[in-house]
Amino acid sequence: MAFTLPTIDEVRKAAESVYRVMQPTPQYSWQLLSERVGAEVWVKHENHTPTGSFKARTAVVYAEELMKRAPATRGLITATRGNHGQSVALAAKRCGLPAIVVVPRGNSVEKNAAMRAQGAQLIEYGEDYQEAREYAASREKELEFHFVPPFHRDIVTGVATYWLEFFSALKDLDVVYVPIGMGSGISAASAVRNSLGLQTRIVGVVSELAPTYARSFEQKKCVEVSTTTKLADGLACRKPDETALQVLLANVDHVVTVSEAQVGAAMRIFFTDTHNVVEGAGAAALAATLKEKEALTAKKVGVIATGGNVDHEVFARVLQGKWD
Repeated sequence: MAFTLPTIDEVRKAAESVYRVMQPTPQYSWQLLSERVGAEVWVKHENHTPTGSFKARTAVVYAEELMKRAPATRGLITATRGNHGQSVALAAKRCGLPAIVVVPRGNSVEKNAAMRAQGAQLIEYGEDYQEAREYAASREKELEFHFVPPFHRDIVTGVATYWLEFFSALKDLDVVYVPIGMGSGISAASAVRNSLGLQTRIVGVVSELAPTYARSFEQKKCVEVSTTTKLADGLACRKPDETALQVLLANVDHVVTVSEAQVGAAMRIFFTDTHNVVEGAGAAALAATLKEKEALTAKKVGVIATGGNVDHEVFARVLQGKWD
């Protein structure tokens, strides 16, 4: 069956599930940030959720639909760099199921601790997210657990609840900048924008050290590229999802790449201008906005702060300008 984006009615229904876990997140226009960009900048604060990222919305919706389809499910297994894993652990707990989360070796210590605190059993495997994902998927049958993918229609529907909040509050945004990990966030933006009939342009953002979606967007086919980003670890995707890429090609204006230095600068700016802690992947949208600021003069711009889960030692180095 061909993939279709969720409808606005499906998103509103999903919001009922999400709001049993959390409240809608705020969107603010910070004056210092707007002055710095030279535009009216609005930030959607998905760093203000119970798990510290937009992923708090996703597995809750996915798991509810899964339990309708397969009520005998024995447990959930997934792979992550952190935020998706917290979401799966939270959803499993709500369903009374065990959760196993596979992370690559050297993953964020504090994200690992947060997943364990949500009740997940952690397994470290592989050198990057893709290796961890392939291992998790290979254990699905053996464990008789259900593998929760990072990209799925139900995941997109959950993410779309924050876009419904954002676009309902601000119907006249000229452009929004959206970080791309596996593609659920930018697909959700497309779904809600299209359903509401808005003219807002959607711009994707990736790390230049994890450029698979930028290369794939340019070449209009899936291009696998190794990842070396450490600061924007939530964007460390080596192999794009083919369905997500097709959504991008049909709906996204262009894709911007940002450097580690630009991401670090955006994290510092978030802190100085808004006193918010935003992780590397979460700050990528602001980094891209600053990179393209000359084209944004007098525009109304949406920036997604997708999460705030950064290890304190990393954040201290970033604030001191010592991240290399």
